[in-house]
Amino acid sequence: MTTRSVAPATASDSRYEAVRSRDARFDGVFFFAVETTGIYCRPSCPAVTPKRSNVRFFATAAAAQGSGFRACRRCRPDAVPGSAEWNVRADVVGRAMRLIGDGVVDREGVTGLAGRLGYSARQVQRQLTAELGAGPVALARAQRAHTARVLLQTTALPVTEIAFASGFASVRQFNDTVRAVYAATPSELRAAAPARDRAASRHAATPSAGIPLRLAHRGPYRAGPVFDLLQREAVAGVEEVSGPPDRRVYRRTLRLPYGTGIVAVDERPGRPRTGSGGWLDARLHLTDLRDLTTAVQRLRRLFDLDADPYAVDRHLGADPRLAPLVAARPGLRSPGAADPDEFAVRALVGRTEAERLVQRYGKTLDAPCGTLTHLFPEPGVLAGAEPHGTLGALAAALADGVVRLDAGADRDAAERALLAVPGVDAAVAAAVRARALGDPDAAPPGAALPDTWRPWRSYALSHLRAAGEPENDR
Repeated sequence: MTTRSVAPATASDSRYEAVRSRDARFDGVFFFAVETTGIYCRPSCPAVTPKRSNVRFFATAAAAQGSGFRACRRCRPDAVPGSAEWNVRADVVGRAMRLIGDGVVDREGVTGLAGRLGYSARQVQRQLTAELGAGPVALARAQRAHTARVLLQTTALPVTEIAFASGFASVRQFNDTVRAVYAATPSELRAAAPARDRAASRHAATPSAGIPLRLAHRGPYRAGPVFDLLQREAVAGVEEVSGPPDRRVYRRTLRLPYGTGIVAVDERPGRPRTGSGGWLDARLHLTDLRDLTTAVQRLRRLFDLDADPYAVDRHLGADPRLAPLVAARPGLRSPGAADPDEFAVRALVGRTEAERLVQRYGKTLDAPCGTLTHLFPEPGVLAGAEPHGTLGALAAALADGVVRLDAGADRDAAERALLAVPGVDAAVAAAVRARALGDPDAAPPGAALPDTWRPWRSYALSHLRAAGEPENDR
């Protein structure tokens, strides 16, 4: 199944044309490095285009770094949206990339990653290296380096704290990696921060003040329908959406591996001066900075920021029924979920009952923030508190791992496990598949969605719903 708007990986000439035209549609899809300078860049880098004979192409930033190239300070290739392919693919490589993005290698090592995927560590290493040019350790290292740069340039936190918050095992490892990736010491990297980031760091000197972030996306981003959906679904105590249309702010609590978090995301997208794409402004308040990478990845999935709107819009825009809808809302996304287990429970019980569960069983925050007072109750807590009925059965299945909805879950296996839970119907399973598991091609039972809309039926449904059209009307 082809899901990318880029030529096959072996078509180097096509990729060079993208570089020569500075085509931002390919940012994150591949990277190019210049042998004469030792630097790697995103395709849209504004620097002078190098000679074709001096250019090498890589599938990931980690592969470029592993070949001895350092990140360009002008285009900051480590800051681009992730390839849409990793969120679309259901094979072991796609699942591994989602888990690495969620920080599993940093927390559990390669053995833990392999165990979640159901493969040996050697098999995972071999498959990732063969396809991406880098193994799980190198991919996680590149991610840690990016997290370190963000913290260095957007906060005034001490360098030692940043080293461990980024996932490094020692300050020496942190220093060596930063020098290798950016050809600068941590102090030099901090001093070289853009003016905007330096200004932000003066207001983010401590974890309690929050970390300002730009959550990058490629292509157009239709924020309104995403915020409309989040506002309709918001569960009191855990979420809130405030402000007037086009300037709303979404805030929610997060349960994370090392602690808790509160995040705020602005509706109004930012736009760069040149190229395509943009970002959503966000601010993260974390009780433990080691959760930064995980929190960012969960927000990216919630807001569907790694999607390829060019591929989606081109395919769906060729359909007579969808063409006017795509033209009216280019870049419409298919939102995911910040917490897959939480979403599964909410899909089953609905918003009103979810609010009751929060007030009765949710953990109260040590430091409530406005209307955000609780974390959504964990499956184990719900299974013990309300063990009977479908809710109890689902909560127990989630708590015991019978139903796995983490970033690396097999979508087909997860759907089968959900349907095996007494009382869980196909509609709930389909909603979980689309939102919690991020399937771009999920369809609810009874919806008349033609096969010609594959592999983007989740996005087709988003267009129908945004336009107020019935899903079962051919």
